Amino acid sequence: MKLLDINNSGVALSVKNNGENAFDWEEITHPRPQLQRSPWQSLNGLWKFAFDDEGKCVQPSDLKQWTHQIEVPFAPESNKSGIGDTNFHPNCWYEREFATPEGDGRLLLHFGAVDYRARVWVNDQYIAEHEGGHTNFSLDITHVLNDSGTTKVTVWAQDDPQDLAKPRGKQDWQLKPHSIWYPRTSGIWQTVWVEWVGKTYLGHLCWNSDFERWEVGFEAALAGEVPASGVQIKMKLSIGNKVLANDTFELLNGEINRRIALADPGIDDFRNELLWSPEKPTLIDAEIQLWSNDRLLDEVKSYTAMRTVSVQRDRFMLNGRPYYLRLVLDQGYWPDTLMTPPSDRALRRDVELIKAMGFNGVRKHQKIEDPRFLYWADVLGLLVWEEMPSAYRFTRKAVDRMTREWNEVIKRDSSHPCIVAWVPFNESWGVPNLVETAAHRNYVLAMYHLTKTLDPTRPVIGNDGWESTDTDILAIHDYDTKPQQLVRRYGPEMKVSDMLNHKRPGGRILTLDNYPHQGQPVMLSEFGGIAYAPDDEPDAAQVWGYERCWSVSELEMKYTALLETVNSIELFSGFCYTQFTDTFQEANGLLYSDRTPKFPLEAIRAATLSGEGFCTPSRC
Repeated sequence: MKLLDINNSGVALSVKNNGENAFDWEEITHPRPQLQRSPWQSLNGLWKFAFDDEGKCVQPSDLKQWTHQIEVPFAPESNKSGIGDTNFHPNCWYEREFATPEGDGRLLLHFGAVDYRARVWVNDQYIAEHEGGHTNFSLDITHVLNDSGTTKVTVWAQDDPQDLAKPRGKQDWQLKPHSIWYPRTSGIWQTVWVEWVGKTYLGHLCWNSDFERWEVGFEAALAGEVPASGVQIKMKLSIGNKVLANDTFELLNGEINRRIALADPGIDDFRNELLWSPEKPTLIDAEIQLWSNDRLLDEVKSYTAMRTVSVQRDRFMLNGRPYYLRLVLDQGYWPDTLMTPPSDRALRRDVELIKAMGFNGVRKHQKIEDPRFLYWADVLGLLVWEEMPSAYRFTRKAVDRMTREWNEVIKRDSSHPCIVAWVPFNESWGVPNLVETAAHRNYVLAMYHLTKTLDPTRPVIGNDGWESTDTDILAIHDYDTKPQQLVRRYGPEMKVSDMLNHKRPGGRILTLDNYPHQGQPVMLSEFGGIAYAPDDEPDAAQVWGYERCWSVSELEMKYTALLETVNSIELFSGFCYTQFTDTFQEANGLLYSDRTPKFPLEAIRAATLSGEGFCTPSRC
């Protein structure tokens, strides 16, 4: 079987495997859009599968029978997987064989995400273990390949459904989804794939930009056999046919950290042609080659952008100018596939719909999204707040797990220009005694400062919603759907100092003692939550929402009135409406779960943008 090759658009062309694990996709898009090599091969498709509820199997030979087939990368709880079993299953096993691709160097096996703990065997030889349900990992399997022409991969995944000390986000610990929690996602839920690399190759790239100095920052690290010297990177940056830089750099001890100065056009009109924003998402293509003694070691394609975000006094700044944030809360679930998107086209369509509804950004809630979503947000121009899925207990194990996985998240995603804020905590989940307990407060402070250390280029919201300690944006959750009440709380008659000391709906105080900031941006980062579901729907009685509408016209009226009010409140530097789509029992989406609008997109857009020309301190 041949490896998949990549055409000029960056889309891998599928090759049909006529064997047991046949798959024939219209298009298989590269799962790692900012570090693409050609060729590569997807291992998505049919795998053998079995549950091991009692945990009796510790290695592949212990498993006596494969009871199911599963469609990877869909979780066994999903209908699309072909299994659709939502009962408690703490252990499961996967296996498939594939024709070993021809190539020289090192064969890498990649997993987009396996929830929560994974062990991997190749050709019945143990390779490695990874813990963390939302991050990718890669394994060098060259040493266990054989001459048979076939490679077998076996995966054990453990995901204790009732473990509240692991980052799990919206995955319910009860048998059936309740309140605002959803079905579980166990095992493999993102793409599995392989690629050949040289003995020395680029293992990691990181991009950032410096708007003030008009520079692109570039970091890279070698992997494999890493020589101390004698390796160079040749890099070409371009937009279309226009070359911005074409440079060569020497790597020392397998690493490089460089600032690439571009020609600054000076005048805003010309600068704006190169800047990335939701209104004009200009990307800079990067072609990178790795050389040693006139020998090409590696070649990858990537991209970056000239874009900067910051906070100045009470304003969120994009590219040095105040920018009003209109976000929508997105859970990132689909009815038949749960956390896994049904296709790459579905991810692109979500970005297009969000923009069509008048929003310029999205807060991905309690989920680390597939890199393909971030790719489409980069390409089409959508701001993203990235939020760590919460654990719900405060223990040493929970702290260790979250800290490690959050580090991996930032390393994976920090090069995406669409991401403009990091959110390590939401609503004190995982730190339930934040007000009374110093250890809980120190944990939030530590995660805030760790995030600022790992990525000093973006704002960090320490604890989104309430009980803020250190944060760059004061993010407030208030689900009162009466516009006059919101004006009373946040309008011009209310002093900010008084507002900070008042309890919000839910009985939480906005800021804790010794809150260090004054005059920073204030956002209404969750509000709305207006539910609508027809009475004749089968589960209408279980519908969740902060307020219930009984007709579409009532929903449109309430949304319009609420958005007009929020847009007019000068205190706010932006908002995030709850939510994008219905998600299981939560019927408070502007769209149904199948992405059908509840009322016309044009009307949603008009309401979202109401007051767009209204000048407030945070917008002018």
